[in-house]
Amino acid sequence: MNTNRWLQVRLLACIAFVLPGLVPAFAQQPDLILTNGKIVTVDDRFRIAQAVAIKGERIVAVGASRDIARLAGPGTRRLDLHGRTVIPGLIDNHTHFIRAAKYWSHEVRLDGVATRKQALEMIRARAAASKPGEWITVLGGWSEQQFSDEQRGFTKAELDAIAPNNPLLLQLIYFRIYANSAGLKALGIDDKTPDPRGGKIEKDAAGQPSGVLNGGGALRMALSRLGEVSMEQATANARLLLADLNRMGMTSFIDYGGHGFVDKYFEPFRELARKHELTLRVYHAMWIAPEAPAEVDQVLARIRDMKPFQGDDWFDQVGYGETIYFPLHDNLLAKQAQPSPEQMREWKRVVQAVADSGMNLNVHAQLRGTIEAFLTALEEVNKVKPIRGMRWSFSHADQLEIQDIERIRKLGMYLEIHSRPSIQGKLMHDVHGDRAWDMPPLRMIQDSGVPWGLGSDATAVTPSSPFYTLWWAVTGKMLGGAQIARQKLSREEALIAHTRSNAYFSFREGDLGSIQNGKYADLVVLDRDYLKVPVDQIKDIAPLATMVGGKFVYDTLDKAPTQKSRKAAK
Repeated sequence: MNTNRWLQVRLLACIAFVLPGLVPAFAQQPDLILTNGKIVTVDDRFRIAQAVAIKGERIVAVGASRDIARLAGPGTRRLDLHGRTVIPGLIDNHTHFIRAAKYWSHEVRLDGVATRKQALEMIRARAAASKPGEWITVLGGWSEQQFSDEQRGFTKAELDAIAPNNPLLLQLIYFRIYANSAGLKALGIDDKTPDPRGGKIEKDAAGQPSGVLNGGGALRMALSRLGEVSMEQATANARLLLADLNRMGMTSFIDYGGHGFVDKYFEPFRELARKHELTLRVYHAMWIAPEAPAEVDQVLARIRDMKPFQGDDWFDQVGYGETIYFPLHDNLLAKQAQPSPEQMREWKRVVQAVADSGMNLNVHAQLRGTIEAFLTALEEVNKVKPIRGMRWSFSHADQLEIQDIERIRKLGMYLEIHSRPSIQGKLMHDVHGDRAWDMPPLRMIQDSGVPWGLGSDATAVTPSSPFYTLWWAVTGKMLGGAQIARQKLSREEALIAHTRSNAYFSFREGDLGSIQNGKYADLVVLDRDYLKVPVDQIKDIAPLATMVGGKFVYDTLDKAPTQKSRKAAK
Protein backbone atom coordinates (compact mmCIF):
# COMPACT_ATOMS: atom_id res chain seq x y z
CA MET A 1 0.00 0.00 0.00
CA ASN A 2 1.18 3.56 -0.70
CA THR A 3 2.99 4.68 2.46
CA ASN A 4 1.78 8.27 2.28
CA ARG A 5 -1.83 7.15 1.97
CA TRP A 6 -1.45 4.84 4.96
CA LEU A 7 -0.07 7.69 7.09
CA GLN A 8 -2.92 9.94 5.94
CA VAL A 9 -5.52 7.34 6.92
CA ARG A 10 -3.98 6.89 10.38
CA LEU A 11 -3.68 10.65 10.94
CA LEU A 12 -7.31 11.27 9.98
CA ALA A 13 -8.43 8.45 12.26
CA CYS A 14 -6.56 10.08 15.16
CA ILE A 15 -7.99 13.51 14.37
CA ALA A 16 -11.51 12.08 14.27
CA PHE A 17 -10.91 10.56 17.70
CA VAL A 18 -9.84 13.79 19.41
CA LEU A 19 -12.10 16.24 17.59
CA PRO A 20 -15.11 15.94 19.94
CA GLY A 21 -13.23 17.88 22.59
CA LEU A 22 -12.06 20.54 20.13
CA VAL A 23 -15.33 21.28 18.37
CA PRO A 24 -16.46 24.24 20.53
CA ALA A 25 -13.10 25.95 19.94
CA PHE A 26 -13.13 26.08 16.14
CA ALA A 27 -16.72 25.56 15.04
CA GLN A 28 -18.62 28.37 16.74
CA GLN A 29 -20.38 29.23 13.53
CA PRO A 30 -21.15 26.18 11.39
CA ASP A 31 -22.40 26.78 7.86
CA LEU A 32 -25.39 24.47 8.38
CA ILE A 33 -27.11 22.76 11.26
CA LEU A 34 -29.72 20.00 10.94
CA THR A 35 -31.90 19.73 14.02
CA ASN A 36 -34.90 17.81 15.37
CA GLY A 37 -34.09 14.61 13.53
CA LYS A 38 -33.18 11.04 14.24
CA ILE A 39 -29.47 10.95 13.37
CA VAL A 40 -28.35 7.32 13.06
CA THR A 41 -24.62 7.94 13.40
CA VAL A 42 -23.42 4.34 12.73
CA ASP A 43 -20.38 5.15 14.86
CA ASP A 44 -18.73 2.36 16.81
CA ARG A 45 -21.46 2.60 19.48
CA PHE A 46 -24.29 3.06 16.95
CA ARG A 47 -25.44 6.16 18.78
CA ILE A 48 -28.64 8.01 17.89
CA ALA A 49 -28.51 11.81 17.99
CA GLN A 50 -30.93 14.64 17.17
CA ALA A 51 -28.77 17.13 15.30
CA VAL A 52 -25.59 17.64 13.34
CA ALA A 53 -23.50 20.74 12.58
CA ILE A 54 -21.53 21.11 9.35
CA LYS A 55 -18.76 23.53 8.42
CA GLY A 56 -17.41 23.40 4.90
CA GLU A 57 -17.22 19.78 3.84
CA ARG A 58 -17.04 18.25 7.29
CA ILE A 59 -19.13 17.48 10.36
CA VAL A 60 -18.10 19.53 13.38
CA ALA A 61 -20.63 18.46 16.00
CA VAL A 62 -23.25 15.77 16.60
CA GLY A 63 -25.61 15.75 19.54
CA ALA A 64 -28.86 17.03 21.02
CA SER A 65 -30.79 19.70 19.11
CA ARG A 66 -30.51 22.29 21.90
CA ASP A 67 -26.73 21.87 22.13
CA ILE A 68 -26.15 22.02 18.38
CA ALA A 69 -28.45 25.06 18.04
CA ARG A 70 -26.17 27.02 20.41
CA LEU A 71 -23.34 26.74 17.88
CA ALA A 72 -25.26 28.68 15.23
CA GLY A 73 -24.07 32.14 14.26
CA PRO A 74 -25.57 34.89 12.11
CA GLY A 75 -24.48 33.16 8.90
CA THR A 76 -25.56 29.66 9.86
CA ARG A 77 -28.31 28.05 7.82
CA ARG A 78 -30.78 26.07 9.94
CA LEU A 79 -32.75 23.11 8.68
CA ASP A 80 -35.50 21.51 10.80
CA LEU A 81 -35.72 17.80 9.99
CA HIS A 82 -39.15 17.47 11.60
CA GLY A 83 -38.28 14.07 13.06
CA ARG A 84 -36.93 12.55 9.87
CA THR A 85 -34.27 9.85 9.97
CA VAL A 86 -30.74 10.59 8.74
CA ILE A 87 -28.15 7.90 7.98
CA PRO A 88 -24.57 8.11 6.70
CA GLY A 89 -24.15 8.23 2.95
CA LEU A 90 -24.38 4.72 1.52
CA ILE A 91 -21.15 3.29 0.11
CA ASP A 92 -21.11 0.49 -2.46
CA ASN A 93 -17.90 -1.52 -2.19
CA HIS A 94 -18.12 -3.19 -5.61
CA THR A 95 -19.77 -1.82 -8.75
CA HIS A 96 -19.42 -1.49 -12.50
CA PHE A 97 -20.94 1.98 -12.86
CA ILE A 98 -18.11 3.60 -14.82
CA ARG A 99 -18.59 1.21 -17.73
CA ALA A 100 -22.39 1.41 -17.44
CA ALA A 101 -22.35 5.19 -17.84
CA LYS A 102 -21.50 4.88 -21.55
CA TYR A 103 -25.08 4.11 -22.63
CA TRP A 104 -26.97 5.41 -19.58
CA SER A 105 -28.95 8.00 -21.56
CA HIS A 106 -30.77 5.36 -23.61
CA GLU A 107 -31.23 2.79 -20.86
CA VAL A 108 -34.54 1.74 -19.35
CA ARG A 109 -33.76 0.34 -15.93
CA LEU A 110 -36.05 -2.46 -14.77
CA ASP A 111 -34.49 -2.57 -11.29
CA GLY A 112 -37.20 -3.68 -8.88
CA VAL A 113 -40.02 -3.55 -11.45
CA ALA A 114 -42.71 -5.84 -10.04
CA THR A 115 -44.48 -7.07 -13.18
CA ARG A 116 -43.67 -8.00 -16.75
CA LYS A 117 -46.58 -5.82 -17.86
CA GLN A 118 -45.05 -2.78 -16.17
CA ALA A 119 -41.69 -3.52 -17.80
CA LEU A 120 -43.28 -3.52 -21.25
CA GLU A 121 -45.09 -0.27 -20.53
CA MET A 122 -41.87 1.41 -19.43
CA ILE A 123 -40.14 0.37 -22.64
CA ARG A 124 -43.15 1.46 -24.71
CA ALA A 125 -43.07 4.90 -23.06
CA ARG A 126 -39.35 5.31 -23.75
CA ALA A 127 -39.86 4.33 -27.40
CA ALA A 128 -42.66 6.88 -27.76
CA ALA A 129 -40.36 9.59 -26.40
CA SER A 130 -37.36 8.59 -28.54
CA LYS A 131 -36.42 9.61 -32.03
CA PRO A 132 -36.83 6.90 -34.71
CA GLY A 133 -33.66 4.85 -34.99
CA GLU A 134 -32.37 5.66 -31.50
CA TRP A 135 -31.21 2.68 -29.47
CA ILE A 136 -33.22 1.67 -26.40
CA THR A 137 -31.39 -0.69 -24.06
CA VAL A 138 -32.00 -2.54 -20.81
CA LEU A 139 -28.49 -3.57 -19.79
CA GLY A 140 -29.14 -5.91 -16.88
CA GLY A 141 -30.20 -5.39 -13.27
CA TRP A 142 -33.38 -7.49 -13.61
CA SER A 143 -34.53 -11.10 -13.96
CA GLU A 144 -37.67 -12.81 -15.17
CA GLN A 145 -38.10 -14.31 -11.70
CA GLN A 146 -38.81 -10.88 -10.16
CA PHE A 147 -42.08 -10.53 -12.10
CA SER A 148 -45.21 -11.44 -10.16
CA ASP A 149 -47.49 -11.80 -13.20
CA GLU A 150 -45.52 -13.82 -15.78
CA GLN A 151 -42.01 -15.09 -15.16
CA ARG A 152 -40.83 -15.33 -18.75
CA GLY A 153 -38.82 -13.40 -21.29
CA PHE A 154 -39.85 -11.24 -24.22
CA THR A 155 -40.68 -12.26 -27.79
CA LYS A 156 -39.52 -10.41 -30.88
CA ALA A 157 -43.15 -9.83 -31.88
CA GLU A 158 -44.13 -8.07 -28.67
CA LEU A 159 -40.95 -6.01 -28.65
CA ASP A 160 -41.66 -5.01 -32.27
CA ALA A 161 -45.15 -3.93 -31.19
CA ILE A 162 -43.96 -1.61 -28.42
CA ALA A 163 -40.89 -0.22 -30.22
CA PRO A 164 -41.47 -0.53 -34.00
CA ASN A 165 -39.15 2.34 -34.93
CA ASN A 166 -36.29 1.81 -32.50
CA PRO A 167 -33.64 -0.88 -32.13
CA LEU A 168 -34.24 -2.55 -28.77
CA LEU A 169 -31.92 -4.77 -26.73
CA LEU A 170 -32.69 -6.30 -23.31
CA GLN A 171 -29.75 -7.89 -21.48
CA LEU A 172 -30.59 -10.63 -18.97
CA ILE A 173 -27.75 -10.91 -16.41
CA TYR A 174 -24.79 -12.02 -18.57
CA PHE A 175 -26.31 -14.96 -20.41
CA ARG A 176 -29.11 -13.78 -22.71
CA ILE A 177 -30.31 -10.94 -24.88
CA TYR A 178 -33.81 -10.23 -26.19
CA ALA A 179 -33.94 -8.02 -29.30
CA ASN A 180 -36.62 -6.74 -31.63
CA SER A 181 -36.40 -6.77 -35.44
CA ALA A 182 -34.87 -3.30 -35.58
CA GLY A 183 -32.35 -4.35 -32.94
CA LEU A 184 -31.29 -7.43 -34.90
CA LYS A 185 -30.88 -5.32 -38.03
CA ALA A 186 -28.81 -2.71 -36.17
CA LEU A 187 -26.62 -5.50 -34.78
CA GLY A 188 -26.10 -6.91 -38.28
CA ILE A 189 -27.74 -10.23 -37.44
CA ASP A 190 -29.74 -12.15 -40.04
CA ASP A 191 -30.36 -15.77 -40.99
CA LYS A 192 -26.83 -16.10 -42.41
CA THR A 193 -24.99 -14.72 -39.38
CA PRO A 194 -22.84 -17.48 -37.81
CA ASP A 195 -23.05 -18.19 -34.11
CA PRO A 196 -20.35 -16.30 -32.22
CA ARG A 197 -17.83 -18.25 -30.19
CA GLY A 198 -19.45 -19.10 -26.86
CA GLY A 199 -22.93 -18.04 -27.98
CA LYS A 200 -25.93 -18.97 -30.06
CA ILE A 201 -28.30 -16.98 -32.28
CA GLU A 202 -31.63 -18.70 -31.77
CA LYS A 203 -33.82 -19.30 -34.85
CA ASP A 204 -37.56 -19.68 -35.33
CA ALA A 205 -39.30 -22.45 -37.32
CA ALA A 206 -38.63 -20.57 -40.58
CA GLY A 207 -34.91 -20.36 -39.85
CA GLN A 208 -34.98 -16.64 -39.06
CA PRO A 209 -33.41 -15.10 -35.92
CA SER A 210 -36.00 -15.29 -33.15
CA GLY A 211 -34.67 -12.26 -31.28
CA VAL A 212 -33.06 -14.41 -28.56
CA LEU A 213 -29.26 -14.50 -28.28
CA ASN A 214 -27.93 -16.99 -25.75
CA GLY A 215 -24.56 -17.31 -24.08
CA GLY A 216 -21.79 -14.98 -23.03
CA GLY A 217 -20.26 -14.92 -26.50
CA ALA A 218 -23.51 -13.71 -28.08
CA LEU A 219 -23.88 -11.08 -25.38
CA ARG A 220 -20.34 -9.78 -25.89
CA MET A 221 -20.88 -9.65 -29.67
CA ALA A 222 -24.11 -7.68 -29.32
CA LEU A 223 -22.75 -5.18 -26.80
CA SER A 224 -19.68 -4.56 -28.97
CA ARG A 225 -21.97 -3.43 -31.80
CA LEU A 226 -23.94 -0.79 -29.90
CA GLY A 227 -21.60 1.87 -31.23
CA GLU A 228 -19.46 4.59 -29.74
CA VAL A 229 -20.58 7.81 -28.08
CA SER A 230 -18.86 11.17 -28.18
CA MET A 231 -16.89 12.46 -25.21
CA GLU A 232 -19.52 15.15 -24.75
CA GLN A 233 -22.32 12.58 -24.63
CA ALA A 234 -20.30 10.24 -22.40
CA THR A 235 -19.79 13.06 -19.90
CA ALA A 236 -23.49 13.93 -19.99
CA ASN A 237 -24.29 10.25 -19.42
CA ALA A 238 -21.93 10.15 -16.45
CA ARG A 239 -23.81 13.09 -14.94
CA LEU A 240 -27.12 11.28 -15.43
CA LEU A 241 -25.79 8.16 -13.78
CA LEU A 242 -24.42 10.03 -10.78
CA ALA A 243 -27.69 11.92 -10.35
CA ASP A 244 -29.62 8.63 -10.33
CA LEU A 245 -27.26 7.20 -7.72
CA ASN A 246 -27.65 10.32 -5.57
CA ARG A 247 -31.43 9.82 -5.68
CA MET A 248 -30.81 6.31 -4.29
CA GLY A 249 -28.86 7.70 -1.33
CA MET A 250 -25.44 6.72 -2.59
CA THR A 251 -22.47 8.96 -1.85
CA SER A 252 -19.47 6.78 -2.73
CA PHE A 253 -18.63 3.67 -4.73
CA ILE A 254 -15.68 1.54 -5.75
CA ASP A 255 -15.65 0.47 -9.39
CA TYR A 256 -14.08 -2.68 -10.80
CA GLY A 257 -14.21 -2.11 -14.54
CA GLY A 258 -15.41 -5.22 -16.33
CA HIS A 259 -14.92 -7.28 -19.47
CA GLY A 260 -14.00 -5.06 -22.40
CA PHE A 261 -13.16 -2.17 -20.08
CA VAL A 262 -10.77 0.37 -21.57
CA ASP A 263 -9.15 3.47 -20.12
CA LYS A 264 -11.34 5.90 -22.07
CA TYR A 265 -14.29 4.92 -19.84
CA PHE A 266 -12.56 6.83 -17.01
CA GLU A 267 -12.31 10.04 -18.98
CA PRO A 268 -15.85 11.43 -18.37
CA PHE A 269 -15.35 10.93 -14.63
CA ARG A 270 -11.86 12.43 -14.75
CA GLU A 271 -13.33 15.43 -16.57
CA LEU A 272 -16.01 15.90 -13.92
CA ALA A 273 -13.37 15.51 -11.20
CA ARG A 274 -11.16 18.16 -12.85
CA LYS A 275 -14.11 20.55 -12.90
CA HIS A 276 -15.05 19.67 -9.28
CA GLU A 277 -18.45 18.54 -10.55
CA LEU A 278 -18.60 14.97 -9.23
CA THR A 279 -21.57 14.38 -6.95
CA LEU A 280 -20.31 11.03 -5.64
CA ARG A 281 -16.87 9.95 -4.53
CA VAL A 282 -15.61 7.65 -7.27
CA TYR A 283 -12.88 5.16 -6.41
CA HIS A 284 -11.70 2.38 -8.65
CA ALA A 285 -9.43 -0.59 -8.98
CA MET A 286 -7.57 -1.26 -12.23
CA TRP A 287 -9.21 -4.09 -14.19
CA ILE A 288 -7.01 -5.63 -16.90
CA ALA A 289 -7.83 -9.41 -16.86
CA PRO A 290 -5.41 -11.03 -19.33
CA GLU A 291 -6.86 -13.95 -21.28
CA ALA A 292 -3.67 -15.84 -22.27
CA PRO A 293 -0.13 -16.35 -20.92
CA ALA A 294 1.35 -13.94 -23.46
CA GLU A 295 -0.94 -11.20 -22.19
CA VAL A 296 0.17 -11.87 -18.61
CA ASP A 297 3.70 -10.78 -19.54
CA GLN A 298 2.34 -7.43 -20.70
CA VAL A 299 0.24 -7.02 -17.57
CA LEU A 300 3.22 -7.60 -15.26
CA ALA A 301 4.99 -4.62 -16.84
CA ARG A 302 1.91 -2.43 -16.36
CA ILE A 303 1.60 -3.42 -12.71
CA ARG A 304 5.18 -2.35 -12.03
CA ASP A 305 4.35 1.14 -13.32
CA MET A 306 1.08 1.61 -11.38
CA LYS A 307 0.88 4.23 -8.65
CA PRO A 308 -2.47 4.21 -6.79
CA PHE A 309 -3.57 7.02 -4.47
CA GLN A 310 -2.49 9.82 -6.78
CA GLY A 311 -5.99 11.32 -6.78
CA ASP A 312 -8.04 12.84 -3.99
CA ASP A 313 -11.09 12.09 -1.87
CA TRP A 314 -13.36 12.51 -4.91
CA PHE A 315 -11.64 10.43 -7.58
CA ASP A 316 -8.83 7.96 -7.05
CA GLN A 317 -7.40 4.57 -7.94
CA VAL A 318 -7.28 2.43 -4.80
CA GLY A 319 -5.94 -0.89 -6.10
CA TYR A 320 -6.03 -3.68 -8.67
CA GLY A 321 -8.61 -6.39 -9.57
CA GLU A 322 -11.19 -7.97 -9.60
CA THR A 323 -10.54 -10.58 -12.30
CA ILE A 324 -6.90 -11.59 -12.17
CA TYR A 325 -6.77 -14.02 -15.12
CA PHE A 326 -9.92 -14.15 -17.21
CA PRO A 327 -10.04 -17.95 -17.80
CA LEU A 328 -10.50 -18.28 -14.01
CA HIS A 329 -13.40 -15.83 -13.76
CA ASP A 330 -15.94 -18.29 -12.34
CA ASN A 331 -19.68 -18.09 -13.01
CA LEU A 332 -22.21 -17.99 -10.17
CA LEU A 333 -24.70 -20.00 -12.25
CA ALA A 334 -22.21 -22.77 -13.10
CA LYS A 335 -22.34 -25.95 -11.03
CA GLN A 336 -18.63 -25.91 -10.23
CA ALA A 337 -15.24 -24.44 -11.03
CA GLN A 338 -12.11 -26.50 -11.72
CA PRO A 339 -8.99 -24.34 -12.11
CA SER A 340 -6.19 -26.15 -13.93
CA PRO A 341 -2.54 -26.02 -12.77
CA GLU A 342 -1.64 -24.10 -15.93
CA GLN A 343 -4.33 -21.49 -15.29
CA MET A 344 -3.36 -21.16 -11.65
CA ARG A 345 0.27 -20.59 -12.62
CA GLU A 346 -0.69 -17.53 -14.68
CA TRP A 347 -3.10 -16.32 -12.00
CA LYS A 348 -0.39 -16.54 -9.35
CA ARG A 349 2.12 -14.64 -11.51
CA VAL A 350 -0.18 -11.64 -11.59
CA VAL A 351 -0.98 -11.86 -7.87
CA GLN A 352 2.71 -12.06 -6.96
CA ALA A 353 3.40 -8.95 -9.04
CA VAL A 354 0.64 -7.05 -7.24
CA ALA A 355 2.02 -8.16 -3.87
CA ASP A 356 5.54 -7.10 -4.83
CA SER A 357 4.19 -3.68 -5.81
CA GLY A 358 2.54 -3.23 -2.42
CA MET A 359 -0.87 -2.58 -4.01
CA ASN A 360 -4.31 -3.45 -2.76
CA LEU A 361 -5.87 -6.42 -4.58
CA ASN A 362 -9.45 -7.59 -5.03
CA VAL A 363 -10.05 -11.22 -6.05
CA HIS A 364 -13.24 -12.45 -7.75
CA ALA A 365 -14.12 -15.87 -6.26
CA GLN A 366 -17.59 -17.43 -6.02
CA LEU A 367 -17.46 -21.23 -6.16
CA ARG A 368 -15.63 -23.82 -4.05
CA GLY A 369 -13.09 -24.72 -6.72
CA THR A 370 -11.80 -21.18 -7.11
CA ILE A 371 -12.05 -20.22 -3.43
CA GLU A 372 -9.94 -23.20 -2.37
CA ALA A 373 -7.40 -22.88 -5.20
CA PHE A 374 -7.02 -19.15 -4.69
CA LEU A 375 -6.54 -19.44 -0.94
CA THR A 376 -3.77 -21.99 -1.45
CA ALA A 377 -2.04 -19.75 -4.00
CA LEU A 378 -2.45 -16.68 -1.79
CA GLU A 379 -0.82 -18.51 1.11
CA GLU A 380 2.14 -19.28 -1.15
CA VAL A 381 2.40 -15.66 -2.26
CA ASN A 382 2.18 -14.55 1.37
CA LYS A 383 5.30 -16.58 2.19
CA VAL A 384 7.25 -14.59 -0.40
CA LYS A 385 5.66 -11.18 0.26
CA PRO A 386 3.38 -10.80 3.32
CA ILE A 387 0.05 -9.26 2.29
CA ARG A 388 -1.31 -8.35 5.73
CA GLY A 389 -2.00 -4.65 5.94
CA MET A 390 -2.67 -4.22 2.22
CA ARG A 391 -6.38 -4.95 2.76
CA TRP A 392 -6.67 -7.57 0.04
CA SER A 393 -10.20 -8.86 -0.37
CA PHE A 394 -12.32 -11.59 -1.89
CA SER A 395 -15.35 -10.45 -3.85
CA HIS A 396 -18.62 -12.41 -3.64
CA ALA A 397 -17.39 -15.56 -1.81
CA ASP A 398 -20.80 -17.18 -2.32
CA GLN A 399 -19.64 -20.70 -1.44
CA LEU A 400 -17.36 -19.69 1.40
CA GLU A 401 -17.25 -22.31 4.18
CA ILE A 402 -16.29 -22.19 7.83
CA GLN A 403 -12.87 -23.81 7.20
CA ASP A 404 -11.94 -20.87 4.94
CA ILE A 405 -12.40 -18.28 7.67
CA GLU A 406 -9.22 -18.98 9.63
CA ARG A 407 -7.15 -19.03 6.44
CA ILE A 408 -8.60 -15.64 5.47
CA ARG A 409 -7.99 -14.29 8.96
CA LYS A 410 -4.33 -15.37 8.95
CA LEU A 411 -3.80 -13.66 5.60
CA GLY A 412 -5.39 -10.46 6.93
CA MET A 413 -7.91 -10.41 4.08
CA TYR A 414 -11.35 -8.80 3.89
CA LEU A 415 -14.61 -9.91 2.27
CA GLU A 416 -16.89 -7.98 -0.12
CA ILE A 417 -20.34 -9.61 -0.18
CA HIS A 418 -22.96 -8.77 -2.80
CA SER A 419 -26.70 -8.92 -3.37
CA ARG A 420 -26.86 -10.97 -6.59
CA PRO A 421 -29.49 -13.28 -5.01
CA SER A 422 -31.88 -10.32 -4.93
CA ILE A 423 -32.64 -11.10 -8.59
CA GLN A 424 -30.77 -14.38 -9.17
CA GLY A 425 -31.96 -16.30 -6.09
CA LYS A 426 -34.27 -18.72 -7.91
CA LEU A 427 -31.70 -19.30 -10.64
CA MET A 428 -29.12 -20.11 -7.96
CA HIS A 429 -31.48 -22.66 -6.39
CA ASP A 430 -32.04 -24.25 -9.80
CA VAL A 431 -28.27 -24.72 -10.22
CA HIS A 432 -27.01 -25.33 -6.69
CA GLY A 433 -30.04 -26.84 -4.95
CA ASP A 434 -30.19 -26.66 -1.16
CA ARG A 435 -26.71 -25.16 -0.99
CA ALA A 436 -28.12 -21.93 -2.41
CA TRP A 437 -29.92 -21.28 0.90
CA ASP A 438 -26.50 -20.31 2.31
CA MET A 439 -25.08 -18.47 -0.68
CA PRO A 440 -23.55 -16.21 0.45
CA PRO A 441 -23.27 -17.23 4.13
CA LEU A 442 -24.08 -13.82 5.58
CA ARG A 443 -24.58 -14.87 9.19
CA MET A 444 -21.41 -16.95 9.26
CA ILE A 445 -19.40 -14.05 7.84
CA GLN A 446 -20.92 -11.51 10.24
CA ASP A 447 -20.18 -13.72 13.25
CA SER A 448 -16.65 -14.63 12.08
CA GLY A 449 -15.05 -11.32 12.96
CA VAL A 450 -13.37 -11.09 9.54
CA PRO A 451 -13.66 -7.51 8.24
CA TRP A 452 -16.32 -7.34 5.56
CA GLY A 453 -18.71 -5.04 3.74
CA LEU A 454 -21.94 -5.18 1.77
CA GLY A 455 -22.40 -4.04 -1.82
CA SER A 456 -24.28 -4.74 -5.02
CA ASP A 457 -22.00 -5.69 -7.96
CA ALA A 458 -24.35 -3.54 -10.08
CA THR A 459 -25.38 -2.85 -12.79
CA ALA A 460 -25.76 -6.02 -14.88
CA VAL A 461 -26.13 -8.75 -12.27
CA THR A 462 -28.02 -6.79 -9.59
CA PRO A 463 -30.13 -3.68 -9.17
CA SER A 464 -28.23 -0.57 -8.10
CA SER A 465 -30.32 0.63 -5.15
CA PRO A 466 -28.60 0.11 -1.79
CA PHE A 467 -32.03 -0.22 -0.18
CA TYR A 468 -32.67 -3.35 -2.25
CA THR A 469 -29.37 -4.71 -0.95
CA LEU A 470 -30.21 -3.86 2.66
CA TRP A 471 -33.67 -5.40 2.30
CA TRP A 472 -32.26 -8.62 0.82
CA ALA A 473 -29.67 -8.91 3.61
CA VAL A 474 -32.30 -8.43 6.34
CA THR A 475 -35.13 -10.53 4.86
CA GLY A 476 -33.37 -13.21 2.79
CA LYS A 477 -35.82 -12.54 -0.06
CA MET A 478 -35.41 -11.78 -3.73
CA LEU A 479 -37.38 -9.13 -5.59
CA GLY A 480 -40.78 -10.62 -6.26
CA GLY A 481 -40.99 -11.85 -2.66
CA ALA A 482 -39.62 -15.39 -2.84
CA GLN A 483 -37.62 -16.54 0.20
CA ILE A 484 -34.24 -17.64 -1.15
CA ALA A 485 -31.79 -17.37 1.79
CA ARG A 486 -31.73 -18.44 5.41
CA GLN A 487 -28.64 -16.53 6.59
CA LYS A 488 -29.75 -13.00 7.41
CA LEU A 489 -28.58 -9.89 9.24
CA SER A 490 -30.15 -7.43 11.65
CA ARG A 491 -30.96 -3.99 10.28
CA GLU A 492 -28.10 -2.51 12.27
CA GLU A 493 -25.59 -5.08 11.01
CA ALA A 494 -26.64 -4.52 7.40
CA LEU A 495 -26.41 -0.73 7.68
CA ILE A 496 -22.95 -0.89 9.25
CA ALA A 497 -21.82 -3.20 6.45
CA HIS A 498 -23.10 -0.78 3.78
CA THR A 499 -21.56 2.35 5.36
CA ARG A 500 -18.83 2.31 8.00
CA SER A 501 -17.38 -1.06 7.05
CA ASN A 502 -17.16 -0.13 3.38
CA ALA A 503 -15.03 2.93 4.07
CA TYR A 504 -12.09 0.60 4.70
CA PHE A 505 -12.09 -0.72 1.14
CA SER A 506 -11.16 2.73 -0.18
CA PHE A 507 -8.77 3.39 2.77
CA ARG A 508 -10.95 6.29 3.93
CA GLU A 509 -12.35 5.15 7.25
CA GLY A 510 -11.09 8.38 8.82
CA ASP A 511 -13.28 10.36 6.43
CA LEU A 512 -16.34 8.32 5.52
CA GLY A 513 -18.91 5.81 6.71
CA SER A 514 -20.43 7.38 9.83
CA ILE A 515 -21.82 10.67 11.08
CA GLN A 516 -19.04 11.79 13.40
CA ASN A 517 -17.00 14.88 14.19
CA GLY A 518 -14.26 15.39 11.62
CA LYS A 519 -15.69 13.15 8.94
CA TYR A 520 -17.05 14.37 5.64
CA ALA A 521 -20.67 15.46 5.74
CA ASP A 522 -21.91 12.63 3.51
CA LEU A 523 -25.42 11.74 4.67
CA VAL A 524 -28.94 10.86 3.56
CA VAL A 525 -32.32 12.09 4.83
CA LEU A 526 -34.93 9.32 4.53
CA ASP A 527 -38.68 9.39 3.98
CA ARG A 528 -39.17 6.81 6.75
CA ASP A 529 -37.29 5.30 9.67
CA TYR A 530 -34.99 2.52 8.44
CA LEU A 531 -34.77 1.07 11.94
CA LYS A 532 -38.54 0.84 12.51
CA VAL A 533 -40.43 0.35 9.24
CA PRO A 534 -41.78 -3.17 8.59
CA VAL A 535 -38.87 -5.12 7.10
CA ASP A 536 -40.55 -5.54 3.73
CA GLN A 537 -40.67 -1.74 3.40
CA ILE A 538 -36.90 -1.36 3.59
CA LYS A 539 -36.61 -1.80 -0.19
CA ASP A 540 -39.18 0.99 -0.66
CA ILE A 541 -37.36 3.61 1.42
CA ALA A 542 -36.86 6.74 -0.66
CA PRO A 543 -34.20 9.33 0.17
CA LEU A 544 -35.58 12.85 0.46
CA ALA A 545 -32.13 14.39 0.26
CA THR A 546 -28.53 13.29 -0.24
CA MET A 547 -25.55 15.35 0.89
CA VAL A 548 -21.93 14.86 -0.18
CA GLY A 549 -19.19 16.98 1.30
CA GLY A 550 -21.61 19.35 3.00
CA LYS A 551 -23.61 20.09 -0.16
CA PHE A 552 -26.99 18.72 -1.13
CA VAL A 553 -26.60 16.85 -4.40
CA TYR A 554 -30.23 15.71 -4.29
CA ASP A 555 -32.91 17.57 -2.35
CA THR A 556 -36.69 17.23 -2.22
CA LEU A 557 -37.14 18.25 1.42
CA ASP A 558 -39.22 21.29 0.54
CA LYS A 559 -41.70 19.03 -1.27
CA ALA A 560 -41.81 16.26 1.33
CA PRO A 561 -44.55 16.15 3.98
CA THR A 562 -43.43 16.50 7.58
CA GLN A 563 -44.65 14.33 10.43
CA LYS A 564 -46.95 17.19 11.51
CA SER A 565 -48.50 17.50 8.06
CA ARG A 566 -48.99 13.74 7.88
CA LYS A 567 -50.83 13.78 11.21
CA ALA A 568 -52.94 16.72 10.06
CA ALA A 569 -53.85 14.86 6.87
CA LYS A 570 -55.03 11.92 8.94
